[in-house]
Amino acid sequence: EIGENADVPVRIVMSRKRALAAPVALALALLITGADAWRAAVHASPRLSGARAALARVARPVATRGRVAASDTDRPIGFVGSTFGSNSALFFRQGTLVLEDGTRLRGVSFGAEVALAGELVFTTGMVGYPETLTDPSYARQMIVMTYPIIGNYGVPSADELDSLGLPANFESSKIHAAALIVGDYSHHHSHWTSRRSLSQWLMEQKIPALYGIDTRLLTKKIREKGALKAKIEFEPAYVSGGQALDLPFVDIGALNLVAEVSVKEPVTYGVGNTHKVLALDCGIKNNIIRDLVARDCEVHVVPWDYDLATNAYKYDGLFLSNGPGDPMRVDKTVETIKQVIAQGTVPIFGICMGNQLLARAAGASTFKLPYGNRGQNQPAQCTLTGACYITAQNHGYAVDPTQLPSGWKELFKNINDGSNEGIYHETLPYFSAQFHPEAKCGPTDTAFLFDAFTRAMGNTKAGLPFDLKAVIEEIAAPVLNPPRPVVKKVLLLGSGGLSIGQAGEFDYSGSQAIKALKEEGLEVILINPNIASVQTNTPEMDVQPTDAPPADFGGADRTYLLPVTREYVEAVIARERPDSIILSMGGQTGLNCGIELDREGVLKKWGVQVLGTPVDVIIATEDRGIFSDKLNEIGERIAPSFAVDTVEDALLAAQKIGYPCMIRAAFALGGFGSGIMNNEPQLRAQASVALSGSPQVLIEKSLKGWKEVEYEVVRDAANNCITVCNMENFDPLGVHTGDSIVIAPSQTLSDAEYHMLRTTAINVVRHLGIVGECNIQYALDPNSADYCIIEVNPRLSRSSALASKATGYPLAAVAAKLALGMLLPELTNAVTKSTTACFEPSLDYVVTKVPRWDLNKFEKVSREIGSAMKSVGEVMAIGRTWEESLQKALRMVDPACLGFEAPKVGFGDYGISTDAELAYALEVATDTRIFAVAAALDRGWPVDRIHALTQIDPWFLWKQKRISDMRRVLTGIPLNELAPSTMLVAKKSGFSDKQIAGLVGDGMSAGEMDVRAARLRHGIRPVVKQIDTTGAETPAATNYLYMTYNGDENDVAFDQKGTLVLGSGVYRIGSSVEFDWCSVAAIRTLRKLGKASVMLNYNPETVSTDYDECDRLYFDELSLERVLDVYEAESCNGVLVSVGGQIPNTIALPLMRAGVHVLGTSPLQIDKAEDRNKFSQLCDDAGVAQPAWRELSSTADALAFGEKEGYPLLVRPSYVLSGAAMNVAYSAEELGGYLDEATKVSREHPVVISKFVEGGREIDVDGVGENGKVLVRAIMEHVENAGVHSGDATLMFPPETLTALELASIDDVAARVCAALIITGPFNMQMIVKGGKVSVIECNVRASRSSPFASKSLGYNLVEAATRAMIGAPQLPLPRNALTGMPRPGMHAVKSPMFSFRRLIGADPSLGVEMASTGEVAAFGPSVHDAFVKSLIASMVPLPGKNILVSIQERLRDDFTPTLQKLSSLGYTLFASEETSRFLDAQGIPNTLLHFKESGLTPTIDDAITERKIEMVVMLSNQDSKRTVVNYAIRRLAVDYGVPLVTNLQVAALFAEAVAKLALGGQKLSALQLDVRSMQEHYADNTVAPVELAPVAAEAK
Repeated sequence: EIGENADVPVRIVMSRKRALAAPVALALALLITGADAWRAAVHASPRLSGARAALARVARPVATRGRVAASDTDRPIGFVGSTFGSNSALFFRQGTLVLEDGTRLRGVSFGAEVALAGELVFTTGMVGYPETLTDPSYARQMIVMTYPIIGNYGVPSADELDSLGLPANFESSKIHAAALIVGDYSHHHSHWTSRRSLSQWLMEQKIPALYGIDTRLLTKKIREKGALKAKIEFEPAYVSGGQALDLPFVDIGALNLVAEVSVKEPVTYGVGNTHKVLALDCGIKNNIIRDLVARDCEVHVVPWDYDLATNAYKYDGLFLSNGPGDPMRVDKTVETIKQVIAQGTVPIFGICMGNQLLARAAGASTFKLPYGNRGQNQPAQCTLTGACYITAQNHGYAVDPTQLPSGWKELFKNINDGSNEGIYHETLPYFSAQFHPEAKCGPTDTAFLFDAFTRAMGNTKAGLPFDLKAVIEEIAAPVLNPPRPVVKKVLLLGSGGLSIGQAGEFDYSGSQAIKALKEEGLEVILINPNIASVQTNTPEMDVQPTDAPPADFGGADRTYLLPVTREYVEAVIARERPDSIILSMGGQTGLNCGIELDREGVLKKWGVQVLGTPVDVIIATEDRGIFSDKLNEIGERIAPSFAVDTVEDALLAAQKIGYPCMIRAAFALGGFGSGIMNNEPQLRAQASVALSGSPQVLIEKSLKGWKEVEYEVVRDAANNCITVCNMENFDPLGVHTGDSIVIAPSQTLSDAEYHMLRTTAINVVRHLGIVGECNIQYALDPNSADYCIIEVNPRLSRSSALASKATGYPLAAVAAKLALGMLLPELTNAVTKSTTACFEPSLDYVVTKVPRWDLNKFEKVSREIGSAMKSVGEVMAIGRTWEESLQKALRMVDPACLGFEAPKVGFGDYGISTDAELAYALEVATDTRIFAVAAALDRGWPVDRIHALTQIDPWFLWKQKRISDMRRVLTGIPLNELAPSTMLVAKKSGFSDKQIAGLVGDGMSAGEMDVRAARLRHGIRPVVKQIDTTGAETPAATNYLYMTYNGDENDVAFDQKGTLVLGSGVYRIGSSVEFDWCSVAAIRTLRKLGKASVMLNYNPETVSTDYDECDRLYFDELSLERVLDVYEAESCNGVLVSVGGQIPNTIALPLMRAGVHVLGTSPLQIDKAEDRNKFSQLCDDAGVAQPAWRELSSTADALAFGEKEGYPLLVRPSYVLSGAAMNVAYSAEELGGYLDEATKVSREHPVVISKFVEGGREIDVDGVGENGKVLVRAIMEHVENAGVHSGDATLMFPPETLTALELASIDDVAARVCAALIITGPFNMQMIVKGGKVSVIECNVRASRSSPFASKSLGYNLVEAATRAMIGAPQLPLPRNALTGMPRPGMHAVKSPMFSFRRLIGADPSLGVEMASTGEVAAFGPSVHDAFVKSLIASMVPLPGKNILVSIQERLRDDFTPTLQKLSSLGYTLFASEETSRFLDAQGIPNTLLHFKESGLTPTIDDAITERKIEMVVMLSNQDSKRTVVNYAIRRLAVDYGVPLVTNLQVAALFAEAVAKLALGGQKLSALQLDVRSMQEHYADNTVAPVELAPVAAEAK
């Protein structure tokens, strides 16, 4: 490739005769030699850097060297797809698409420069451009590809012939389409079958093509006006003798196009085969011939006007082919078909135009459709069986079935537009299909029609009758008719607290399912302890319009905050007596619980039916052995494997398969227990861990390095089956899909591969018998068509949420309806509201998902990523080029990331790594590998080298190289000299204003707002596009939007002037589903008050990004730039920043400075709260006590403060979430290290150090203020003493240990701080109580992670009250208990954290001031002990039956002695480490000594844990512990083997106290021993009358 050789000499000759704009001249240099030449040209020539420049004539390089890449080798390399490109070997050229309505669109040429006219049509297929272009039915038509990124997999060989002598890879011998119009062209292609680029092929065939055009605009125009006359014009470089003649438009409907494409002489294929078929060629596709010959047919292809009446060829059947144009133009053919029909002896089968010709011959008429049906996703329902099939189509005319004469019937009907899709004769063997059963390109679901044709010929020759209905029922996928379940009350299992592998996506799926079930009038019972989720709302929380009837409440009728375990679920079943249960919405937790309920006979005992996928099918997918057997039954491909249940059997299996091998755990979540094992010691250790949490493991051949592809599949009870979304992993197999960057739709799969895997998915799902939604994952060989099925998830999953949001298809709602026995064709597409749910979405954009890891929060954790998931959240970005989508996504994951680049500091520090370090970082997948790729490209490493190290497909790497090149172009150019077109290129490539600001000039002279101002001066603004599931083919009543620079018009009118609500962004440690709950509460409040709401968020796992939650949904960045774009486009009346967590709060002040009306608390006050220095000063001024503090000015100053106040000290950065880089320093040495870490995460804001208060009780206060006065608050107490981050703490509500005086002091502090900050809206304060004195730690002027817990425990929605305050709406009356800030009398609530340490290999599972939990659960009860035990169990910490290991640091032993005595008296057997055992002996507490492994003595702690003899480990250690390494190893061992671990003294004490109070010690817990009432019962049983007046603000005392 020319551009790959930086030292290629190039001559640039300046001509004065003609002048062009500067960008064109600069582009020429770039296209030939890449970014370095561009920059050299800019700085070398004053004329090039000015507003105008002379034309640059670029000579060919005088020398090249190196491998020629898969690119347009005879042409200069284009740049960034949709802006710069090339047209010939030397010149950058543009062409203009002109429509008959006067529209003119300029694009970049990547085909032949041939001006021509034709008819403009669109196709919605996302793959298959070689097949589409060679389809004769597209003759004289200019094809608009609605999917914008074309050319990805190049073009296969034209010389390769099949066994019939036909081109093996095409549908005819040449391109029949007149022209190709696309959004973005891939100059670099990647595929094992590719032999040339699409551009080269088009030029060889003399076909013009343009890219850089808003294809969605064209699609909508065609949709609204019908197929349009169009022409492509190229302005010649030189015109002599006057102006060029204007090219006239052409009406191709008036032409006999069939005559142009039909064969001129008969040709026979499959000579000697049994069935003699006369094929009337109106434009027959090669694959039709192949399909007929494959069915033992001798196919005699004859011209379109062949005289059938005098035909000498003795044929058994007549085939009528597809073809272009108006069937009225071939009435000569119709007349000859009539003669055959009249004979009544020969079977007839027609496809596409063949359907129209047969209908016309029968006596019906045809008409022109407004814009035709062209694509691969049209739903055609068979009138004989009721089955609905997804079909490929390409036609502009249709049959009028109402004119069919007697004896003729409609065979298929399009259930979207009602048009005819086929006809048949009731008694004679005549039938046809409007679609393409042979489907090249497209699905082959109806290929059985070819078999029906051969059956018709066979029966006719044998003198047997032919019953088309009976034949279809026999040979097609069976149509099932099971009785619909009788359902009145449904029990829905939730997924519990968020953990790695099972996060907020199940709040989305559960919430959507509940809505769907309620729409059908069912009573819904929910079990889910995740109090932070939207689905656990009750009528008290779920904001509804005041005039809405009770039935409109979108939540469950009764909600149980209980563990999702067999015991508790059975207890609820016994109370509620549901007739049905749904297992598929609760993740792996719900599935495993359902399997246990079935196995233990609970469901049978209570007469509960499982809706959706049956339990035996779930087991067949989860049990690796059964799954393998099931796939073998239908001959499907899986990797060689053995299912085993012991470590020794695993080792034997590996010997047979060979190393490296893959281990996978059955019934596991997120790849837990899996990995690639290189040797026996690795496998032995991993199998031991995997079997500790799973009854079975699979040992299989490793396919590391293959592509990983997945499909979301939906099937109903009648056997209708569709795929909703396919996705391709950026990382090759070996990285869990949850930890991989994922792209939808796939980018590097050909049509053959795409539909091979699609067909396999449907076959597998039908064979298994799944009802509802599932996910199938494949390994695909990058060098062949070989594949293996990895697994099938028979439930809604993380991928389901991504697929749902990526396509706009509401998978969870549809799956819920299907579980009730409803069928896909009956359901309506909720987005279009006019088409069916039985269709496969077409995307006209690309989606990129990037995971979010928080590994830097954990000590000793491995940063390598593999087959076991480690990410805590993910983002989804939408764009019309992959560069745009990728860069958006990277910024969404972390606002500190500017895009695809490798900074010198942060994100792996690859900017300063050595080449050897960088090579290792590429070879070994980590959470920062993508930044290593950026660093390698920046260093000039060739794509081939990076591919060899990473096995990432070169197509992605070439796209990333374009971003790297663009970054070099921008670097150093002064902003005032940056050409508008160059800036537009950057914006189309996903560069943000802030990113550009850091590149132009010296990287510091221009700020983000400077770039924005320059951009707006040039008129460069993003446009708003819809996500409508149909690629703009169908008008959609959708509010689902995104912004892009790759377009020319907005899809919506901006007439609502709503309130903009900023969502929470990516789920991460410290900001998770609780902030989505707050966002949803805010937008529901706005809608309740009749105010339009605009939501901005990019998290696919959330309810706030559901299609029906707000008036306008922007799935886009939560950056200053994008918020301003949306705010200005929508003319919003204000912005709510206080309900989405830390990200919106961080940009509040810049938004205000940019002129945005920020509702609620002033951003100036928010800044005072976020800035540690300002907040500390504010507290001093307000007379609020706080620990001694000082702003960091220097390390020496900090050390002096330590000397004065004494240690420990707390280091606190500003504007951070979840205690990022917050640490407790116990010495001067530690302080120095922590200060360095804190300044890295808080570069722009101060770091404060303060005295750390030991032994204090920590308090959380969630409340709402209005003009500085407290309206309502909730006071919650931590179980743990101060020192554990509030997000990791166990919260008790009401407080259990505070005195009345302390409560009054807390209220006074809250009122003073609220007044000082003049808060209007939500707030969260954290305080410490020690010795009766109350000190404030911090105040977050926003909703908090405890807002849902406080609201639901209080029985009053704090976020609704906050939203009302922020927009100036009247408040609702308060329940009387809310006036005191306490729950209703007699009710106690406890919130427990959820940890995912088991998934974070090597991480130290100990707690501190930086948050580590990934989720939370809660329970209500009549006592704190009841609620605590249930919340503990719900957090996946089962109560120990008998054996507890204790290891207590010396300084804590005396304080813990009463707890140890209590545990012993309760019947627990205590095992103890060496020094703890001696202490227990001295106290007379019975115990069993366990030795440390390194002592050489037995029995050891390690053996007791690995042999499952220990049921709980209580390890209380601190900075004074002697065996820090050994203690860490024991904590880690306990976590690895799934043994409950307690590391906090207060939690352990409360556990012992609760077990004693509830008499639970030393026995298996029965759910009946604890309170199992629903939330609604708790509210009803503790009812207090509401206060008549709205809440009165509390004054500071």
